[in-house]
Amino acid sequence: MITLYTFPEAFGLRNVSPFCLKVEMALKHLELPHRIELQADPRQAPKGKLPYIDIDGQIIPDSEIIFEHLDEMTNGALFGQLSPQERAQGTAVTRLLEDHLYWMMVASRWLDDDWWPNVKAGFFASMPLPVRTIVGPLARRQMRQTYNLHGLGRHSLDEQKAFAARDLKAIADMVADTGYVVAGRLTAFDFTTASMIAGLIDNKPATWLTRLADEQPALREYAERIQAEVGVYGRVDI
Repeated sequence: MITLYTFPEAFGLRNVSPFCLKVEMALKHLELPHRIELQADPRQAPKGKLPYIDIDGQIIPDSEIIFEHLDEMTNGALFGQLSPQERAQGTAVTRLLEDHLYWMMVASRWLDDDWWPNVKAGFFASMPLPVRTIVGPLARRQMRQTYNLHGLGRHSLDEQKAFAARDLKAIADMVADTGYVVAGRLTAFDFTTASMIAGLIDNKPATWLTRLADEQPALREYAERIQAEVGVYGRVDI
């Protein structure tokens, strides 16, 4: 039995991490028996982040490493039917999503003064009052420092929005032809892409990134179709 450790429900999402959702999609698609264990504090996880999986005592962290392991244990069921060019294209899309767009998703939640109260309520409300008055602002300060180190945090908000709009249009244009990321069919790269798009579109209340995504109606259609095809949804109210 595989145990998948993910975040609990928040912001209208079953968990707030697209990395967790994409692993759940992969497990469902591969028809691997699994259960989901909620873990609110990622500091308790290997490498201090979620998701990770436990396969009969073998702990595997990080969604990309998990995908590689699942592909190996299923004899290439995730990536084996892809050509080198298709896998290269999918890897490039993954980097755009997870190393660029994702950080703007985080910033739209954590660093927007108008949206910050939702983060406090979603992540820190259960803590004793003296603790959360310290931990919340400290975590936000660390997030801001990380965003600045990434480089995106050094740009104005208008510049960040322009980056995000170009990312979102690129993704919408990419899936417009065949409806999928690569190969004209459902692949592991659709789990990555649909999870990210669902996380920012179904985020409640809307962030500035949600509103930008809504300007590309093809993204919602794509995310809904992939979630339906896999049978795993990111939002709570399905």
